[in-house]
Amino acid sequence: MSSHLATRPDESVDYDEIYAEGIIVEKDPNLTHSVKVRDLKKSFGSFDVLTGLNLDFADDSITTILGPSGTGKSVLLKHIVGLLEPDSGIVEVFGQDLWRISEKERQEIRKRFGVLFQDGALFGSMNIYDNVAFPLRKHTDKRESEIREIVMSRLEEVGLTKAVGKFPGEVSGGMKKRAGFARALVLNPSVVMFDEPDSGLDPVRTSLLNDLILKVHAEHGGTYILVTHDILTARKVSDYVGVVWKGKLIHYGDTEEAFNSEMPFVRQFLSGNSVGPLGMD
Repeated sequence: MSSHLATRPDESVDYDEIYAEGIIVEKDPNLTHSVKVRDLKKSFGSFDVLTGLNLDFADDSITTILGPSGTGKSVLLKHIVGLLEPDSGIVEVFGQDLWRISEKERQEIRKRFGVLFQDGALFGSMNIYDNVAFPLRKHTDKRESEIREIVMSRLEEVGLTKAVGKFPGEVSGGMKKRAGFARALVLNPSVVMFDEPDSGLDPVRTSLLNDLILKVHAEHGGTYILVTHDILTARKVSDYVGVVWKGKLIHYGDTEEAFNSEMPFVRQFLSGNSVGPLGMD
C-alpha cells in the first residue's frame, strides 16, 4: 500500500506541502477496512488537535500510529471508539458513520471494541479476576460459570492465572498491562486499540508485552490499532505504520517502508535525531 505522495528520495516531492496538507492513502483492493477516518478535525478551545486526518485501517492487521506528543494520536482513538464527536469529518466503523446513528447504536458498536489504556485502567477495588470479568457482567447475560470459563481462558493467554485474587495495587506494572489486555479481549472484539501500552514499562517487559500482542493477534486475528512513542515497539509489532504530525497523516505504509523512508520528518522521528523538521516547539 502506498500514499499518493511518495516517501522515497525525489527532489520533485514538496515535503513542506505534505506536512501542511497531509496525505490520502490509496485504496488497496486486496484489503478490507472496518475503520475509516475522513478529513477528521477536532479542536479544544483555540488548540487545533486534528486538522484533517485521513486513514483507513486494514482489517486483520496491526497498524501503529506514531508522532510527537500532542499531535492527536490518543484523540484519534477516542474518535474511533465514539467517545469524542468530531468538529467535522467522518468516522466510519463497520460501515456506519458514528455520528449519524443513535447513542444506543454507538454503544452496541463499542461492544465490538477492546481497549488497553496506558495504565491498564483497572478498578483498584476489584481483584484481577473481577476486573477481567467486568465487561462480561455488564454487557452480557452469561451465567457466572460461562464468565469464569472465558475469564480464565483469557488470563491463561496472558499468563495471569496465578494472580486472579490479587488487586491492582499488589501487582507490577507489566501485570496490570496484561490484565488490561485480557479484559480488552473478553468480549471477542473485532477491533482492539492500544493507547501507549508500553508506557511505564522497562525495555524487557515492553518486549515481552509486544510478544504477547503478536501471539494473541496471530491466534485470534482482528484489527489492532496501536499508539506508541516506542520506536522498537513499532518496528516489532506493526504490519503498517502511520505517522501523524500537526493533526494530519503525513506518512503511511508497511513497516519496512516507514523505517526506510526518506521523508525528513519520518527519518528524524524514527531515528531520534535532534536535527530535522521537528523541534522543541
